[in-house]
Amino acid sequence: MKARLPKNFNNGGGSQNIQQLARQAQKMQEEMDEATKELDVKEYTAAAGGGAVEAVVTGALEVKALNISKDVVDPEDIDMLADLIMASVNEAIRKARDEKSATMDRISGGLNVPGLF
Repeated sequence: MKARLPKNFNNGGGSQNIQQLARQAQKMQEEMDEATKELDVKEYTAAAGGGAVEAVVTGALEVKALNISKDVVDPEDIDMLADLIMASVNEAIRKARDEKSATMDRISGGLNVPGLF
């Protein structure tokens, strides 16, 4: 059985299609680079313990601020405070990662090319 190719398949335009694809990929990469720059400086805030501990991280996943209410500072229960800090920081990081992932998916149309972003 022979495979059928569409009419005018590779009718001298193969290199033109490759060049067009390369231009689209380059444009996509430029959009992703620009979005990454914008997201890296954006701040994400999350709180734990009913707002007793609040963490602020950047899109580059760096902790920018940590606000702790005096009400939760109990020398007898340092473990609870540590848990609240971890919960707020982890949630802020998750928010940053989720937005970056959603932005990259939107730009790439869900295309997952290793090394592209």
